[in-house]
Amino acid sequence: MLRTFAVLIAVLLVAGSLNAASAQTPNPAAAAAPAASPVPAAKPSRMKLTADKIREMKAKWLANRPKLRACRKEVKRLGLAGDDRWFYIEDCMEKT
Repeated sequence: MLRTFAVLIAVLLVAGSLNAASAQTPNPAAAAAPAASPVPAAKPSRMKLTADKIREMKAKWLANRPKLRACRKEVKRLGLAGDDRWFYIEDCMEKT
């Protein structure tokens, strides 16, 4: 009985803190600021690739398969993986 009561109290405390956190409203001045001035577009990070960016790069590279093969061999030789591999291939493909 005591254990059940303790668990019930713990659940109520957690539910109460979650309810208080969700009931908070944003600062009215901060909420009005984005509407007054447009937020500048975020600059895409070179560290994170999106699926669209990868598709675009691949479509461009498939137009020049021999160069892509050479770049892939070089990437394999260097042992690159993940985003590093994609960025290296991108730089390699842009070279003349």
